[in-house]
Amino acid sequence: MSRKVIEIVGGVARHPLYRMHEPIDFVLGEGEQLAIVGPNGGGKTMLVNTLIGRYPLLMNEVRYDFGDANGRMAYENICYIAFRDSYGDYDPHYYYQQRWNSQDVEQSLTVRESLMVTEGSEELLREFAVDVLMDKQMVMLSSGELRRLQIVKALMMSPRVLIMDNPFIGLDDTMRNQLKQLLLKLIDDRGLQLILVLSREDEIPDFITHVVPVADRVVGDKVCYTAPSVGGTEEHRVEEVSDMTSDDVVIDFRDVTLRYGEHTIFNNLNWTVCRGERWALMGRNGSGKSALLSLVCADNPQSYACDISLFGRRRGTGESIWDIKRRIGYVSPEMHRAYLKDLPAIEIVASGLHDSIGLYVRPRPEQMGVCKEWMRTFGIEELADRTFLTLSSGEQRLVLLARAFVKDPELLILDEPLHGLDTKRREEVRGIINAFGLREGKTVIMVTHYPEELPACITHYKKL
Repeated sequence: MSRKVIEIVGGVARHPLYRMHEPIDFVLGEGEQLAIVGPNGGGKTMLVNTLIGRYPLLMNEVRYDFGDANGRMAYENICYIAFRDSYGDYDPHYYYQQRWNSQDVEQSLTVRESLMVTEGSEELLREFAVDVLMDKQMVMLSSGELRRLQIVKALMMSPRVLIMDNPFIGLDDTMRNQLKQLLLKLIDDRGLQLILVLSREDEIPDFITHVVPVADRVVGDKVCYTAPSVGGTEEHRVEEVSDMTSDDVVIDFRDVTLRYGEHTIFNNLNWTVCRGERWALMGRNGSGKSALLSLVCADNPQSYACDISLFGRRRGTGESIWDIKRRIGYVSPEMHRAYLKDLPAIEIVASGLHDSIGLYVRPRPEQMGVCKEWMRTFGIEELADRTFLTLSSGEQRLVLLARAFVKDPELLILDEPLHGLDTKRREEVRGIINAFGLREGKTVIMVTHYPEELPACITHYKKL
């Protein structure tokens, strides 16, 4: 019988808050590559936290057998990377909008300063193309760059098992394929074992050998995995539709350039969005999509130095950022990673009425009714009294989506809105976005790296 690297038999967490609905039986055998799959809030993260010993068990503790590495502690043999778009240990002072403020960007740590480069690690840096990022500020890293850095820092510890939570979300197609190839190389060259926690079953890589389903806080039986045969796929044509002329212009960029020091994000960009249009904003990681939206949402101070008009008024002519924000509903990975208020979910939704991070103005009863209705629309009404930081990443994203819709905005900006959602939730949210976009006078801008996620209402495309 092969060695059992990680084993739990009849595991029950000591703390009732962290218990699955049934005792956990789990085995990771030597040489297995595992995917843990299941719906949002189903218990995937709870299982992982049990595997790594974060949740002690009542009787049968987790058993580890790392072979010739048994002399090291479990935490030295297992690395867990939670890809929730958080800078985490890299910048404990990170806050929303930080990456758009030049002074704070200059004061941010560089990649070189955040790494403890050791002899022999140079090859690892080259393999993951981190060597070219060494002098870049941490806060300016794109999602793909940050993921590569996180993996490198984990691998510098020489773990036997690497656990990654949703490693592919927010990555463009090229970056997803590159990451899969790099992970396969680590398996072949280093004998590394992987456990991937995935919300999308269609993202299970070919090198996965077994799948463990987790739903309703129950760990299912481990089953062998065979990659599905590749058939014809629907082609999603992305083309930019020429700007329309209208007296009812929502966004107007004229020769806009955005740069930080010697780094230019984009140069002489022109873009006009009219009321009632629904745009898909496309482009590879690092192409400037989030930076572009920061100018629209009044989060970037450089907007005052650019020729930008929003809702028919040029920036810098006396309007406040709140005059702009009250007309916009917005959700993004940037917002998600910075939202650390552990308030009840209903209050997080209600904070969207006044564009605050916390709830500082008590909503009227009829406004709270609207908040509850939007939570019902997104299927999260039962989470109303749960605090934000106790929710799964997917549940948090649904709460922030309800927050974006709650004031019935004129302009809805959705930057990777389906991040981390399971298949069922993605289809439901896509339908909600489509219904909203078809309403008269509503303008929508959506960013995604998955063309199949775009709702049918999309009328225009912009590629950076």
